[in-house]
Amino acid sequence: MKPLIRTIAVLSLLIAPLGAHPAAAGSVEVKLKLPQRARLDLQGRKSVAVAPFIVVTKEGAERVQGRDIDVQKEFDRYLVKVLRRETDLRVLEPGPVDFPVYDLDQLTRQGDFWTALGERTQADLILAGGLDFDVQDRTGYRTEEYVSPFNGRTYYRQVLVEQTGFEYDILMQVYDGKNGKLLYQDNFKDFQNFEGENTDPLAGMFENLLSLEDRIVNVFTQKEVEASRILFTQ
Repeated sequence: MKPLIRTIAVLSLLIAPLGAHPAAAGSVEVKLKLPQRARLDLQGRKSVAVAPFIVVTKEGAERVQGRDIDVQKEFDRYLVKVLRRETDLRVLEPGPVDFPVYDLDQLTRQGDFWTALGERTQADLILAGGLDFDVQDRTGYRTEEYVSPFNGRTYYRQVLVEQTGFEYDILMQVYDGKNGKLLYQDNFKDFQNFEGENTDPLAGMFENLLSLEDRIVNVFTQKEVEASRILFTQ
C-alpha cells in the first residue's frame, strides 16, 4: 500500500469512531489556579512608597444615604494594608505630596519630581496613580412572569427593581525611586451591582477592591490567578 493511501486509511479508522457516537461528545468547564509571576522585576528592590492617589472623578456617592466618602483616604489606607500583608516589600507612607501637575499623563514625564520623592523617602519604588469612583442609580423596571392563582395561566408584568451600581477604575503607575522613570502602568476596572437603592457606597467600594485585589497585588508579587479552561470529553 502506498504511503499516502496508508495514511488516509489510518485517519479514516481514527475518525470513524468519533462520527459513530456524536451524542457522547461534549465539553466541561473547569477552574484552574495558575501561578502568575509578578509584573515588576523586583530584583534589588525592597521598598515602595505609596503616594496619595489622585481622585480624577467621584460621582454619586453623596446621593446614597446622604453620605460622602473620602475615596482617596480609604483607598490609600487599603493599599498600604494589603501590600504589607501580601508582599515582602517595606511599605512607606510619604505623607502629603505636592504634585507639580495633576494630569496623570503629564506626571509620567516629571522624572525630576519622582527622583526627588525617591530621595526623600529612600524608596526603591514609588506607587502612584489615579482613581475614578462612580455610584450609579440603576433602579428601573424589568419584566417577569407569574402564574395566576385564579386560572393557572402565565402572564407577564413590569416590576420596579431598586439597584445601585458601583464602578471603580484605578490607574496604577510605578516609578523607579532612583531615576524617576516609569516602570509600569495599567488600568484595573470593576463593576458591582447591588439590590437596593440606598446601598452603602463604602461597602460597594470595598467590594470593587476585593474583586481587583489579586491583580493589584500581582504587580509586586507572584499570585495564583483563577482561569477557566474547556475540556472536551468523548
